[in-house]
Amino acid sequence: MRWVLSLALALAAGIGVLYSLTDGFTVLTAEAARRQAIAAHPRDIPAAVRVLDDAGRLESLNRNLRDDGRVAIVNFFYTRCIALCLAQGSLTEQLQRAIEAEGLQDKLRLISLSFDPRDRAKDLSRYAVRMGADAGVWQFLTLTDAAQRSALLDMFGIMVVPAPLGEFEHNAAFHIVTPDGRLVRIVDLDDPGWALKAAKSLLPASGAGRPAGETP
Repeated sequence: MRWVLSLALALAAGIGVLYSLTDGFTVLTAEAARRQAIAAHPRDIPAAVRVLDDAGRLESLNRNLRDDGRVAIVNFFYTRCIALCLAQGSLTEQLQRAIEAEGLQDKLRLISLSFDPRDRAKDLSRYAVRMGADAGVWQFLTLTDAAQRSALLDMFGIMVVPAPLGEFEHNAAFHIVTPDGRLVRIVDLDDPGWALKAAKSLLPASGAGRPAGETP
């Protein structure tokens, strides 16, 4: 009977640890926990973060968002990626087409943000062409300051791990960001339709867009 009691105690201890690590069994992975945490408590983008665009302009990310005024769907990438980022780019291009088809280009925008310190304006510009990006809807930015890059990745919950041949391993998703610089939602990368729906939910009732071809 002792071994039965020992097994029961060990099982109870293990369940207790799992309960605490998964927030009462409500999340089972770090990625799920990240998304749940943001949905419950949106985060503000650090005021000091500056970004470089594909035209070589350096400006505050918060100012970029505020001056533009549109809800942004943000993803993280790097231009030298030959696997995940290309798939991510294809899904983002689907979002671009959906935004334009619904007449939402004045309400919603896309931002692909590079975390690779090697990426510069010319790299972003070439990548935008490769992805078939419409500059009026889809913008490419990169982070040039190491400390600011680290702060922003940490705030978004993006894990970046160096890999062989100058590659990186990283988590990927669509991040919904308001014009006042708040991360409010994270959506699975493989569900761009849900990302679009989440972004549209933040628009005023009159800003839901219209079906393609329909006149105001």
